[in-house]
Amino acid sequence: MSDVQLGEKVTQKSCSREQTEELYKLKEQIDLQETLFGIRNKIVVLSGKGGVGKSSVAANLAVSLSLQGKKTGLLDVDLHGPSIPTMLGIEGKLPASAGGRIEPVAYSENLKVMSVGLLLRNQSEAVVWRGPAKHGVIKQFLAAVEWGDLDYLIVDCPPGTGDEPLSVIQLLDGAEGAIIVTTPQDVALTDVRKSVTFCRQMNLPVLGVVENMSGFVCPHCGESVDIFKSGGGSRMADEMNVPFLGRIPLDPAMVSAGDAGAPFVEHQAASPAAKAFGEIVATVAELCAPGK
Repeated sequence: MSDVQLGEKVTQKSCSREQTEELYKLKEQIDLQETLFGIRNKIVVLSGKGGVGKSSVAANLAVSLSLQGKKTGLLDVDLHGPSIPTMLGIEGKLPASAGGRIEPVAYSENLKVMSVGLLLRNQSEAVVWRGPAKHGVIKQFLAAVEWGDLDYLIVDCPPGTGDEPLSVIQLLDGAEGAIIVTTPQDVALTDVRKSVTFCRQMNLPVLGVVENMSGFVCPHCGESVDIFKSGGGSRMADEMNVPFLGRIPLDPAMVSAGDAGAPFVEHQAASPAAKAFGEIVATVAELCAPGK
């Protein structure tokens, strides 16, 4: 075979590979648009600081909406520290797949869940991925997962303003907005301000700020003690000119519910934290109501 013929064959294979890649990207984009078309409200839960209870807020928000009869999806894109499966008690439930599509795990009739934590055989296994790999996985979690028609999709992002929240916001074009979670301490508020700025740079509306661990409710006498201060989140929201959604007290029932895989809004509905959270959920639902 001459050098010319060999060169032509190599060129043909290269062109064929490029065409296949282009077709795959086109199909993936169509699948993504079809998925997003079936979701009425897309809400991203963010925090500039770790350890503020962001995943707990995301999980209980999704459960609350589902208990109200809303078709809800919960997407956990905290790829390095997925905690949603533990909080909902669905660890070890592998998502099914059929026809190239992934079925999210059903927590209940009205709540579907997807997390990289559901794909790990060993929960101690570390996920070591760089930025492009993270973007690809998040895109698959949206485009290749059979979410169906949803009233709400709640997306739990890892702390900070890195690859994962950036990918989510870019992919969820036209999302209703972000809920930003903080605790009252100054050290948390400094980082959370960055989340507000991040949303503005990404043209993502801020639905509001939630102040978590706002005081401690004594399980015996019911009095509240400001262990981590109180009111910092509302003051920060005023300074940044964004809505304040409410305060959730540090409640022992909330802590034990998360560890037990039993969301406190469902299993500890009479607790102070659940009552406070109910008001926040009502406000969020009102903000997402048609015509708002």
